[in-house]
Amino acid sequence: MRRRRPLGALLVASALVAAACSSGSDSSDSSSPATEPAEADAEPAASQPAEGAGDDSEPAVTEPADTEPAEEEPTDTDASSAGSSEGYTPWPELSPPTGETLTVALVNTEGTPGLDFPDVRENVGATIDYLNEHGGVGDRPVELVNCTAKGSPETSQACAQEVAGKNVDLVLLGLDLFPDYATYTAAGLPVIGMLPILPADYTANALFLTGGNATTMGAVAAAAKEHYGAETIAIVSADNQGANASEASLTASLDLAGIAHSTIKGGDNETDAGYQGLMRQAADGDPDLIVSLYADAGCVGTIRGRASLSIEIPVVATSICADQAVIDIVGDDALGWSFVGIQTNEDTPEKLMLQEMLSPALGVSPEEVDPAALGLGGLGAVMMMSLAEYGGAMVEAGTEVTGSSLYEYLAVTPELTRWPDGSLVECGLATDYPSICAYTFPFAEYQEGGGVLTVPGLEAVSSIDYLP
Repeated sequence: MRRRRPLGALLVASALVAAACSSGSDSSDSSSPATEPAEADAEPAASQPAEGAGDDSEPAVTEPADTEPAEEEPTDTDASSAGSSEGYTPWPELSPPTGETLTVALVNTEGTPGLDFPDVRENVGATIDYLNEHGGVGDRPVELVNCTAKGSPETSQACAQEVAGKNVDLVLLGLDLFPDYATYTAAGLPVIGMLPILPADYTANALFLTGGNATTMGAVAAAAKEHYGAETIAIVSADNQGANASEASLTASLDLAGIAHSTIKGGDNETDAGYQGLMRQAADGDPDLIVSLYADAGCVGTIRGRASLSIEIPVVATSICADQAVIDIVGDDALGWSFVGIQTNEDTPEKLMLQEMLSPALGVSPEEVDPAALGLGGLGAVMMMSLAEYGGAMVEAGTEVTGSSLYEYLAVTPELTRWPDGSLVECGLATDYPSICAYTFPFAEYQEGGGVLTVPGLEAVSSIDYLP
């Protein structure tokens, strides 16, 4: 089955991705049958050491009850324009590209237990199919060359050598644990990735359109200090390789923020009493805030444990715990919980485009595509459409679009935004993380009755001051 994650969560899917990739064996048995929804339409989640909870039901990120009057909706020339260039022709109105073919290689990991992400390839491919009918990338049609890595350095190196031998113009990294940057550099191939996975990616000769563990946890530290005014924090976490990596990033950021912290470790799977015990220990010191790094069944267990003990200390968790599958189980027990990487899902022209372009890959009608319930593959669509926006802006500015010029444009152009949410893209903003282009994250809070809505003032929390 295929497991999908809310679109808002896609922007921080990397929060636990390094963990998943550094401890693949952790991903197969970390959810409890007693609490994980059996009906979830599942896909391996790359954002944690364990399999993520999620399904194709109504998303946790709910839309506002009141819709805008038709006459006040954004026009096509506004929200559906190629984002970096105001007034650019709306994507659906663009004709098929007429320029020379741009050959793009996608290196992605598939077919390995715990590391199987075909949705990345499928959604990148579907987005390219759409672009080849609507403007291409800078009026150039795109040819996609796929190479599948298997979660080992040898297979990543083989892919690098393969695509270098095919004279591609640009290399895109989906989920690749061990990119062979040396081969790409020697071949003069620019590399743009969805998100960094391991620490070596942060300083690689590449650009990543989303952040990783360090940036996500830096944003948590920023929100803790600047929004919650926290001076003390208790962290609840499983004791496995993946969760420990996330905890290390978080505690380093909390140290920079001057926030005292303690960590309570539990098992990957606990009984209800076990989760209650963890939350009781977390609350014993009366911290200003609790941060939970649990996922899946652990989300359910910790949420219920806090509620059963009538703990009123607010909790911040990753977007994993905002999945509809979790919210359906815990209901209003989630009052007092906030989630990093979630924002309110509203109707926009971009949402309609996403539905149209991904419906063939998902095998459903556009109306049945729920952009707020996409899997990790959604990041592939975000990456490809963002690059197409930049290509459109380059053409308007009279710049030839090539793999190298597109990379350079992304690297140096100020005030770029990422499709479809308009979040700021600032490659190399942090000197210790030169390959990273995203440093801000939204936070959302559970609302009584089931909604998870963006927290006012936390629409775009920057991690930059708290990067370890």
